[in-house]
Amino acid sequence: MNYSFEYIDIILLAMIAGFIFLRLRGILGKKTGHEENLGTSFAQDFQVKKKEEYKKIDEKSFDDKAKSDFLKGAQIAYETIITNFSSGDIKKIKNLLDKKVFDDFSEAIKERNKNGLISETTFIGIDSADIKNYSQNNNMFEVTVDFVSEIISCVRDKDKKIISGDPEKIKKVFDTWKFSREIKSISPNWTLIDTKV
Repeated sequence: MNYSFEYIDIILLAMIAGFIFLRLRGILGKKTGHEENLGTSFAQDFQVKKKEEYKKIDEKSFDDKAKSDFLKGAQIAYETIITNFSSGDIKKIKNLLDKKVFDDFSEAIKERNKNGLISETTFIGIDSADIKNYSQNNNMFEVTVDFVSEIISCVRDKDKKIISGDPEKIKKVFDTWKFSREIKSISPNWTLIDTKV
């Protein structure tokens, strides 16, 4: 009798498994060989959108809308670069920086760490960001921006003693930065090439 119960259990389990298989096949369908490669399709769609959305840039195409879009991105980049430089984590922003600027920032952070200094920065906000000038330089399009921002910053030594700045005081900061982008590139990305304009 025990053996017959075991056979019934096996048959019942096989029937349940078959039922589940048929339900899944009905819901998910079966592979016919005519499926589209979704990964390739998505990449192609994305590339087409990029080409349509981002045009090559020059002095003629840098109109009011292009300037407005540029300034929005420049303000985000400005805050991101300042906060990451202060924290010493510039690898995250390497793609925003020209090689020379990246090397200068890296050297400054190494020097700061070597002397046991700690930089503390709280970014309050940007009061204004205005395009000072723009021009074509060989195959690069360069835009210079005047930033006015509010920042709380101070530098402490290894004993947490304040060497410069004030952790309680908001100060107005005036910066002029220069960004560049390849004229023929359809990429929307700009690179910071100078912070001492």
